[in-house]
Amino acid sequence: MRRTVFNEDHEAFRETIRAFIEAEVVPVYDEWFAAGQAPRDFYYKLAELGVFGIRVDEEYGGAGIDSYKFEAVMYEETARAGVQFGGSGVHVLLGLPYIKMLASDEQKKRFLPKFVSGEEMWALAMTEPGTGSDLAGMKTTAKLSEDGTHYVLNGSKTFITGGVHADRVIVCARTDAPSAEDRRHGISLFAVDTKAEGYSIGRKLDKLGLRTSDTAELAFVDVKVPVEDLLGEENKGFYYLGHNLASERWGIAFGAYAQAKAAVRFAQQYVTERTVFGKPVAAFQNTKFELAACQAEVDAAEAVADRALEALDAGELTPAEAASAKLFCTEVAHRVIDRCLQLHGGYGFMNEYPIARLYADNRVNRIYGGTSEIMKSIIAKDMGL
Repeated sequence: MRRTVFNEDHEAFRETIRAFIEAEVVPVYDEWFAAGQAPRDFYYKLAELGVFGIRVDEEYGGAGIDSYKFEAVMYEETARAGVQFGGSGVHVLLGLPYIKMLASDEQKKRFLPKFVSGEEMWALAMTEPGTGSDLAGMKTTAKLSEDGTHYVLNGSKTFITGGVHADRVIVCARTDAPSAEDRRHGISLFAVDTKAEGYSIGRKLDKLGLRTSDTAELAFVDVKVPVEDLLGEENKGFYYLGHNLASERWGIAFGAYAQAKAAVRFAQQYVTERTVFGKPVAAFQNTKFELAACQAEVDAAEAVADRALEALDAGELTPAEAASAKLFCTEVAHRVIDRCLQLHGGYGFMNEYPIARLYADNRVNRIYGGTSEIMKSIIAKDMGL
């Protein structure tokens, strides 16, 4: 089946990204993996390549291209090479939509040029210890000062991807108590400067996968946040979070599909080169059948991911459609990557082989951005069940 989602510009960008990965990432990736994060200066290289500014308006230093397709190309190319771009995905996929949707003109002038240049890396802090998917249960508070010049932020967050290197973090906090009718009332969003007094980074979390993406615990003790750094209106944060979940879940879906596609590539290469009982592993019928079944699943996931991408670019991707794409693509990736690892035998369990790292990296896809169980609930509700 011929894909129609990408044009010549996207394919030219693909060549640029592939060459960049080979020159700047592959030679040092083992060092990043051992360190548990990409170095901060790597993000300046990404900025120089222009990847942070693709969807940013030209007046702020971006390219002004209102499309996620270039990001989709990066998902495919990083998966193909068996690497990650550290926490930079959060910067673009999670941080930028909130700035574009909520920031005032004054805020955009302050934030976006540094966003594009990599001078300020952004992260999103929603999850708290003990709350998980129940965002309405968050305890972090932001109380307006008596003189009305700033908010006082107190609380903690966990599982914050990009939290170690972040210069600005969009923090979700309670500015009002939940109402009897709506637990989601009272949440607001703030663009918090990580250099502010009282802001601290706790543990850099030791994760199963995504080892080069820094993930941290954050703590806020009487952090003063200027009123000028409130994003959007007070107490409407939960609505804003829900509005941007579709693009986040598309990103997870597309990334999962790309990982599954890469897994088939890794397995096909391995079984072609690996010899047992005097012939290549690829010569056995079981190997052929396994890879054929995996390829069929990848084809289906590609179609779902591409359809969601087109809907997202058109501004038509609904929450239920995003949930469906995430559920399907992440479950396919889980099955495919597991079967491709099995074809590697014992070598598939070794981190020196990309399939092992891919297996670990993929596992979180069915958890973050809303678990598979949450996705099923959203889909069922949309069905009227």
